[in-house]
Order: sequence, then structure tokens, then C-alpha cells
Amino acid sequence: MSKNQKYQVDLSQRLIDFSINTIQFLSRLPRRKEFNVFVDQLSKSATSIGANYAESQASSQAEFRHRINICLKEAKETLYWYQILKEILSDKSELFSICEHLLTESKEISLIFGSIYQKGKK
Repeated sequence: MSKNQKYQVDLSQRLIDFSINTIQFLSRLPRRKEFNVFVDQLSKSATSIGANYAESQASSQAEFRHRINICLKEAKETLYWYQILKEILSDKSELFSICEHLLTESKEISLIFGSIYQKGKK
């Protein structure tokens, strides 16, 4: 998807796509011990965003805010791990390009949940 193109899928589907893309990306990382932390942490944090968002859709207002806050925290954690990976993969390889795309997507997801959370405060 190009930078200028708006995301045409609902948020739930976008989060599913992000989770799948993250898992597929992680499966391509080198099978070296130092990459294990990224596989473990990113697989948990990236997929947790969508799972908590799904739970938020069938909850009370208070629970909704709580779940959205968890989504925001998980999105920020995911962003953190992608930022580190981008530096490690800075050789401009195909993995670097995929990481850059997922980093951008995680930034956008963080902004979305930050906005939802702030609007819920009002």
C-alpha cells in the first residue's frame, strides 16, 4: 500500500493484517540466538493489539477504555521493538524494507489508539 493511499479496511481487519505480516516477517529473521527476543516480544505485543481491540468491542465503557489503553501500550511496545530491529537490519536488505513498512504501520496504529484513548477521556 502506498504512503498516500488511505487504509480501506476496517480497524479490526487492519490489526489482523498487521499481526499476520509481523508473524511472517519474524519467520524470516535469521535463526540466531540474538534474534529470539524479537521473535518472542514482537509476536506477543503485535498480536495483543488486535486481541485487546476485539475484546474492547464487547465490553462496558470502562472496560472499553481499559482495553484501548492496553492496545496503546502494546502498540508502543511493538513500535519500540521495530525501531531496534530497523537499526540492526540497516543494511538495506529486503528484511530492512519489510521492517520499515511494519515500523510505519506500528506508528500509525499507535497514533490511532492514542487518538481513540484521548477521545474516550472526554
